[in-house]
Amino acid sequence: MKERILVVDDEPSVCTLLSERLGQNGYQCRTALGGEEALELLASEQAEVVISDLRMKGMSGMALLEQVHNQFPHAAFMVATGVDDIQVSIEAMKKGACDYLVKPIQLDSVVSSVERALEKKRLEIELENYRHNLESMVEQRTRQLQVAMRRIELTYDETLEALGAALDLRDTETAGHSQRVSRYALAMAKTMGCSDDQLKQIRRGSYLHDIGKIGIPDSILLKEGKLTPGEMTVMQSHVRIGYDIVCRIAFLAGAAEIVLTHQERYDGTGYPQGLVGAEIPLGARIFVVADTLDAMTSDRPYRRALPFEAARDEVLRESGRQFDPEVVQAFLKIPENAWEEIRAEVAGHRPTALRSAITAALSDRVPTSPAAN
Repeated sequence: MKERILVVDDEPSVCTLLSERLGQNGYQCRTALGGEEALELLASEQAEVVISDLRMKGMSGMALLEQVHNQFPHAAFMVATGVDDIQVSIEAMKKGACDYLVKPIQLDSVVSSVERALEKKRLEIELENYRHNLESMVEQRTRQLQVAMRRIELTYDETLEALGAALDLRDTETAGHSQRVSRYALAMAKTMGCSDDQLKQIRRGSYLHDIGKIGIPDSILLKEGKLTPGEMTVMQSHVRIGYDIVCRIAFLAGAAEIVLTHQERYDGTGYPQGLVGAEIPLGARIFVVADTLDAMTSDRPYRRALPFEAARDEVLRESGRQFDPEVVQAFLKIPENAWEEIRAEVAGHRPTALRSAITAALSDRVPTSPAAN
C-alpha cells in the first residue's frame, strides 16, 4: 500500500471524490469534515499527506496548517481553494504548505500533485536528517579535536618543564627552580583573579624566563666574582635572546612577554626597556615576586636558604620599588604553609630520571657564583 492521505473538507462530496480517485492509485485515504476532526484522526494515526480546504466552518484551513506543521512536521500539507483565493494559497505555501489545488479540482492532476508534495517532503526530511547527522559528526569531531589539543598542550608543557629543569641546572644548580617559581606565580595570579589563559601564559613564561641564558657564554654566566660593565651588558642581553627564541612560537606569544620583561622593576629602574608600573605585563610583575621568594628560600652554593620571614620582609620592603604593590598584597594573602606545600609537592614530583640525566650531562661545569645570578 502507498502512503496514507487525509482529505479535509466541509463538503462531503469533495472528500468522497478525492478519496476515491486517490484510492484508485493505491493511496490509503481517510476523510474529515473539519479541522478539529482532522487533528483527532491525525492523533490516532498519522498521515503522510493532508489535503485541506482553506475555507471551512470552524477551524480554517490556514489554522489547521499551523497546527499540523507544529504537531506533525513530517506530513506534507496541501491546500485546496477557489480561483479567487490564489493569493491566500500562496501565503499558505509560505507558511509550510507543499502545494495547492484549485477548485473545481481536476481529479487527474491530483495524483501528480500528491506525488510532487511527497517528493518535496521526502527531500526536506533527508536534508533534515543530513543536517542532524552532520551536526552530530561535527560535534564528535570537535570533541576529538579538543582531546587532541589537550594532549598537545600537555606535551608542550611537559617539554617546557624538561627545558626549565635543564636551564635550572646550567645556571643555578637549583633543581625545581622553574617549577617552583611557576607554581608560586600561579598561586598569586589565582588570588588576583587572572583568567585561565593568563594562568597558562604565566605558567609557561615562568618555566622559560631564563631561556635566553643558553646564549650567554659560560665564561660570563659561570664567572666567580663581580662582572665587568661589559660582561653585565652581555648578561642582561639574555632577556632579548630569550624573547627572540620564544616569540617565534605562536602558542608561546603570551609567555614571550614575560621572558622579555621579567627583569623590569616597578619603579622603572629595570631592564631592558625601563618600563614603569602597569607598563610591565602583569605576568612579569607577578613572576618577579615569585622569583625573589624562591631565590631567598632556596639553598645556593654561596649561602643557605633564608627563612620565609626574611623573604616576606624583603618583598614588603621593595613594594612600590621593585614590586607591584597589588601583587605584594596578593602575596601576603597566601599563608606561609601554602608556600611550603608547593615546595614539598615540587620536590616530591620532580622527574628523578630527567634530573639525573641532566646532572650527568652538566657534571663537568664550573660551580656558579653569586655574580652569575
